[in-house]
Amino acid sequence: MLDTPAYAARSADTPLVPFTIQRREPAAHEVLIDIRYCGVCHSDIHQARGEWGGGLFPMVPGHEIVGVVAQAGSAVTKFKVGDAVGVGCFVDSCRVCAQCTAGEEQHCNRGMVGTYNARDRAGAVTYGGYSTRITVDGNYVLRIPPALPLDRAAPLLCAGITTYSPLKRHGVTAGTRVAVVGLGGLGHMGVKLAHAMGAHVTVLSTSEAKRADALALGADAFAATAERATFKTLAGSFDFILDTVSAAHDYNAYLSLLAFEGTLCLVGMPDAPLPVSAGVLIMRRRTLTGSLIGGIRETQEMLDFCAQHDIASDIELIGVQQINEAYERMIRGDVRYRFVIDCASFG
Repeated sequence: MLDTPAYAARSADTPLVPFTIQRREPAAHEVLIDIRYCGVCHSDIHQARGEWGGGLFPMVPGHEIVGVVAQAGSAVTKFKVGDAVGVGCFVDSCRVCAQCTAGEEQHCNRGMVGTYNARDRAGAVTYGGYSTRITVDGNYVLRIPPALPLDRAAPLLCAGITTYSPLKRHGVTAGTRVAVVGLGGLGHMGVKLAHAMGAHVTVLSTSEAKRADALALGADAFAATAERATFKTLAGSFDFILDTVSAAHDYNAYLSLLAFEGTLCLVGMPDAPLPVSAGVLIMRRRTLTGSLIGGIRETQEMLDFCAQHDIASDIELIGVQQINEAYERMIRGDVRYRFVIDCASFG
């Protein structure tokens, strides 16, 4: 076993602190990765603070992992020492259910094995990317294209695939009228990806201060939803709406912005259930749906798409010692648009 520096939440009500974990030597089908960068997702805060329940403590968060292969097992053929690779939100699944065999491992019938705050097949707790290395089955490792800067590629392993998958699945292409609700870590990636797909993109935000950023990221238009007249002006305007907001808001108002047979897709998850009127769906044959990250095959497709279109996340690079401050700033919305830990800061 390999002693590995990490940062962990020892309990749900304590800050993250230095911690040492054990990583295993790679088996025949596994790779040992030296972690260079790890993105900081808002779900890290929810889990480290026990807000979703079921937390396994001490907890080492982090599921936006980018690094280089340090060792490759004898049966690994896809990767070699020195390759740039990534690990996303899960590190295993049952591999035999209909979803797994279809490349939708995130919807595994037995439940995907989370990169952290989960138990692997042997029952051991998984630890994430707020650390200096990780050992992962090669089938759940992604290749990072050379065109992508490693630090800015890290958030693609969650924020990138979370927004790419529903855009692709719902046929967003040249001329599709897309709205992105919210301009945070998810929203800014949704804007970039939809723009690269050729869509006409409108950002819908409660903050007028986001207008300049939205247009700079590739949006064609911006509308401030704090102004109630916006919903009347834009009624029936969009073919597809990507809703990235996790705070409580009125789904019915946004459904009214859809054209006939338009789709509202949720990728943000508010803490409490929100009401939806049947009428707003029935009268214009609209669809309300949701999406959860993506499988390994689609995540690799997303990374290759980003490399082809020169897309990466806008980040603020931090040392791991700043992680607790970063959490507080994320809660205040004070980041453009994703924190990424420089794992060289472990020393």
